[in-house]
Amino acid sequence: MKEKKIEIKMVEVQYDELTDRQRKLVDLARAATDRSYAPYSKFRVGAAIELDNGEIVTGSNQENAAYPSGTCAERTAAFYAHATYPDAKFKAIAIAAIGTDGCEVGDPVAPCGACRQSLLEFETLAKHDVEVILVGSEAIYILPSIKSTLPLAFSEF
Repeated sequence: MKEKKIEIKMVEVQYDELTDRQRKLVDLARAATDRSYAPYSKFRVGAAIELDNGEIVTGSNQENAAYPSGTCAERTAAFYAHATYPDAKFKAIAIAAIGTDGCEVGDPVAPCGACRQSLLEFETLAKHDVEVILVGSEAIYILPSIKSTLPLAFSEF
Protein backbone atom coordinates (compact mmCIF):
# COMPACT_ATOMS: atom_id res chain seq x y z
CA MET A 1 0.00 0.00 0.00
CA LYS A 2 1.19 3.47 -0.84
CA GLU A 3 -0.21 6.43 1.05
CA LYS A 4 -0.63 9.70 -0.80
CA LYS A 5 -1.45 13.09 0.63
CA ILE A 6 -3.64 15.69 -1.06
CA GLU A 7 -3.10 19.29 -0.03
CA ILE A 8 -4.75 22.46 -1.20
CA LYS A 9 -3.49 25.98 -0.78
CA MET A 10 -5.86 28.47 0.72
CA VAL A 11 -5.38 31.95 2.12
CA GLU A 12 -7.55 33.29 4.95
CA VAL A 13 -8.08 37.05 4.86
CA GLN A 14 -10.33 39.74 6.21
CA TYR A 15 -12.48 41.97 4.00
CA ASP A 16 -10.10 44.94 4.25
CA GLU A 17 -7.24 42.78 2.96
CA LEU A 18 -9.00 42.10 -0.35
CA THR A 19 -8.16 43.95 -3.54
CA ASP A 20 -10.76 46.34 -4.93
CA ARG A 21 -11.66 43.74 -7.56
CA GLN A 22 -12.12 41.02 -4.94
CA ARG A 23 -14.19 43.33 -2.69
CA LYS A 24 -16.50 44.12 -5.60
CA LEU A 25 -17.09 40.39 -6.19
CA VAL A 26 -17.68 39.77 -2.49
CA ASP A 27 -20.14 42.67 -2.27
CA LEU A 28 -22.05 41.42 -5.31
CA ALA A 29 -22.16 37.84 -3.97
CA ARG A 30 -23.48 39.11 -0.64
CA ALA A 31 -26.11 41.24 -2.42
CA ALA A 32 -27.17 38.24 -4.52
CA THR A 33 -28.21 36.36 -1.36
CA ASP A 34 -31.13 38.82 -1.15
CA ARG A 35 -32.47 37.41 -4.43
CA SER A 36 -32.36 33.83 -3.22
CA TYR A 37 -35.59 31.83 -3.19
CA ALA A 38 -35.10 29.46 -0.26
CA PRO A 39 -38.47 28.91 1.46
CA TYR A 40 -37.59 25.30 2.37
CA SER A 41 -33.99 25.36 3.58
CA LYS A 42 -33.96 29.03 4.67
CA PHE A 43 -30.28 28.95 3.59
CA ARG A 44 -29.63 31.73 1.09
CA VAL A 45 -26.58 31.68 -1.16
CA GLY A 46 -25.27 34.24 -3.63
CA ALA A 47 -22.50 33.99 -6.19
CA ALA A 48 -20.71 36.52 -8.39
CA ILE A 49 -18.59 35.48 -11.37
CA GLU A 50 -16.06 37.79 -13.01
CA LEU A 51 -15.60 37.22 -16.74
CA ASP A 52 -12.60 38.17 -18.87
CA ASN A 53 -14.77 40.59 -20.88
CA GLY A 54 -15.20 42.77 -17.77
CA GLU A 55 -18.74 41.61 -16.99
CA ILE A 56 -19.76 40.29 -13.59
CA VAL A 57 -22.71 37.93 -13.45
CA THR A 58 -24.52 37.05 -10.22
CA GLY A 59 -26.83 34.25 -9.21
CA SER A 60 -28.65 32.96 -6.16
CA ASN A 61 -30.02 29.62 -5.08
CA GLN A 62 -33.53 28.87 -6.31
CA GLU A 63 -35.40 26.12 -4.47
CA ASN A 64 -38.47 24.20 -5.56
CA ALA A 65 -40.98 22.02 -3.72
CA ALA A 66 -40.15 19.29 -6.23
CA TYR A 67 -36.66 18.86 -4.76
CA PRO A 68 -34.10 18.58 -6.39
CA SER A 69 -35.54 20.69 -9.21
CA GLY A 70 -33.99 23.87 -7.82
CA THR A 71 -30.44 25.00 -8.43
CA CYS A 72 -27.57 26.39 -6.41
CA ALA A 73 -26.32 29.98 -6.67
CA GLU A 74 -23.04 28.93 -8.26
CA ARG A 75 -24.70 27.02 -11.10
CA THR A 76 -27.36 29.71 -11.57
CA ALA A 77 -24.59 32.28 -12.10
CA ALA A 78 -22.34 29.98 -14.15
CA PHE A 79 -25.01 28.81 -16.57
CA TYR A 80 -26.37 32.34 -17.01
CA ALA A 81 -22.86 33.69 -17.59
CA HIS A 82 -22.07 31.14 -20.26
CA ALA A 83 -25.49 31.39 -21.91
CA THR A 84 -25.21 35.19 -22.08
CA TYR A 85 -21.49 35.50 -22.86
CA PRO A 86 -20.51 32.17 -24.47
CA ASP A 87 -17.08 33.39 -25.56
CA ALA A 88 -16.10 34.94 -22.23
CA LYS A 89 -13.86 33.02 -19.87
CA PHE A 90 -14.36 32.87 -16.12
CA LYS A 91 -11.73 34.71 -14.05
CA ALA A 92 -13.04 34.45 -10.48
CA ILE A 93 -16.07 33.51 -8.40
CA ALA A 94 -17.15 34.74 -4.97
CA ILE A 95 -19.71 32.83 -2.90
CA ALA A 96 -21.56 34.16 0.16
CA ALA A 97 -24.27 32.61 2.33
CA ILE A 98 -26.93 33.62 4.84
CA GLY A 99 -27.62 30.88 7.38
CA THR A 100 -30.98 29.69 8.63
CA ASP A 101 -30.68 32.22 11.48
CA GLY A 102 -30.81 35.07 8.93
CA CYS A 103 -27.17 36.08 9.49
CA GLU A 104 -24.16 35.71 7.23
CA VAL A 105 -22.37 32.44 7.98
CA GLY A 106 -19.32 32.90 10.20
CA ASP A 107 -17.11 30.40 8.43
CA PRO A 108 -17.24 30.40 4.63
CA VAL A 109 -19.28 27.71 2.91
CA ALA A 110 -17.81 25.78 -0.02
CA PRO A 111 -19.82 24.83 -3.12
CA CYS A 112 -21.57 21.46 -3.18
CA GLY A 113 -20.07 18.65 -5.25
CA ALA A 114 -22.36 19.25 -8.23
CA CYS A 115 -21.38 22.93 -8.31
CA ARG A 116 -17.68 22.11 -8.00
CA GLN A 117 -17.92 19.74 -10.94
CA SER A 118 -19.95 22.22 -13.00
CA LEU A 119 -17.59 25.10 -12.23
CA LEU A 120 -14.61 22.92 -13.13
CA GLU A 121 -16.04 22.64 -16.64
CA PHE A 122 -15.84 26.42 -17.02
CA GLU A 123 -12.31 26.51 -15.59
CA THR A 124 -11.36 23.89 -18.18
CA LEU A 125 -12.92 26.05 -20.93
CA ALA A 126 -11.01 29.08 -19.64
CA LYS A 127 -7.72 27.15 -19.84
CA HIS A 128 -6.49 28.89 -16.69
CA ASP A 129 -7.15 28.84 -12.97
CA VAL A 130 -10.34 30.53 -11.77
CA GLU A 131 -9.92 32.16 -8.36
CA VAL A 132 -12.45 31.10 -5.71
CA ILE A 133 -13.44 33.48 -2.90
CA LEU A 134 -15.50 31.92 -0.12
CA VAL A 135 -17.12 34.54 2.11
CA GLY A 136 -17.99 34.44 5.80
CA SER A 137 -18.40 37.11 8.45
CA GLU A 138 -15.45 35.78 10.46
CA ALA A 139 -13.10 35.03 7.56
CA ILE A 140 -12.77 34.95 3.81
CA TYR A 141 -10.97 32.06 2.13
CA ILE A 142 -9.24 32.49 -1.20
CA LEU A 143 -8.40 29.40 -3.21
CA PRO A 144 -6.30 29.53 -6.37
CA SER A 145 -8.64 27.50 -8.57
CA ILE A 146 -11.84 25.52 -8.92
CA LYS A 147 -9.70 22.39 -9.28
CA SER A 148 -8.34 23.01 -5.78
CA THR A 149 -11.90 22.49 -4.43
CA LEU A 150 -12.14 19.13 -6.20
CA PRO A 151 -8.68 17.55 -6.30
CA LEU A 152 -9.85 14.16 -7.61
CA ALA A 153 -12.18 15.65 -10.20
CA PHE A 154 -13.88 13.72 -12.96
CA SER A 155 -12.72 15.11 -16.26
CA GLU A 156 -12.27 13.94 -19.81
CA PHE A 157 -9.22 16.19 -20.11
